[in-house]
Amino acid sequence: MLRERGLERLGLGLAALGRPAYINLGRQGALPGVRTVPAMRAAAWKVLDEAYAAGIRWVDTARSYGRAEEFLAGWLADREHPDIVVSSKWGYAYTADWRPDAQVHEVKEHTLARFEQQWAETEELLGDRLAVYQVHSLTADSPLFNDPLLQQSLFELTDRGLRIGFSTTGPAQADTIRRAMALTVNGEPLFSTVQSTWNVLETSAGPALAEAHEAGLHVLVKEALANGRLAVEPPPEVLGIAEGAGVGADAVALAAALAQPWADTVLLGAASPAQLRANLAAVRVTLPGDALAQLATEPGRYWGRRAELAWN
Repeated sequence: MLRERGLERLGLGLAALGRPAYINLGRQGALPGVRTVPAMRAAAWKVLDEAYAAGIRWVDTARSYGRAEEFLAGWLADREHPDIVVSSKWGYAYTADWRPDAQVHEVKEHTLARFEQQWAETEELLGDRLAVYQVHSLTADSPLFNDPLLQQSLFELTDRGLRIGFSTTGPAQADTIRRAMALTVNGEPLFSTVQSTWNVLETSAGPALAEAHEAGLHVLVKEALANGRLAVEPPPEVLGIAEGAGVGADAVALAAALAQPWADTVLLGAASPAQLRANLAAVRVTLPGDALAQLATEPGRYWGRRAELAWN
């Protein structure tokens, strides 16, 4: 497959591929009809193969993404690609036991005990293939900020050559980013990467992410499609640009994220090779100025809508 310019700034997130249920819209028809573990593993490998062939070299996963770390570890061992950057996250535990109808799918806990347990699990699966280990969905009120033993344990992973990062969620992402950037251990910044939600509907983290980029942190953008809403239910402004450019609404929304100068890596959440190919068209889209700026909504409203999305 011919590699296009701009693909080096794209990464693949495995949130939609490691478990039978997730909140992304547009995922249902893209996945196997029966979502057994072998079927989902095969689906994940197909998307990983397609992404690698296109030139994508960053893959992001998490302990709470069902069996995503396991699927990725098997693919890495089988394909033997030496140039993949792997990031994962700890802090949420997957609790659904592969049941799509589970009442609770994941449980969050930012404690030293949870970190030690999940680090051991991640290390066993991904070993020296892991490059970045992130605190999953850090918030400004996380107990991590008041736990020096946990901070020290995270910092000690840098002795192994790992970068320590964090992801953010919720309407106060900017506050979290700035507080985390100020956190030091042994006189050095703890975090060197940040992964946050940014899309044309939720732009509030943008200024803080620009500050992080300027300070030298690697900035990853997640949920650039608003959990599929911008692909399945695109606003007329997005749809109009997509029709004019001959691409899907997903490509336009992703192009908006790529247009942010502080966005080092924009993560795709494709659930099938077809979705991935549609996403990749984003690198060929040039947006007219701030044509989509008016779509930004109040953060509380955005996150309230996200909380209503069903796991299926």
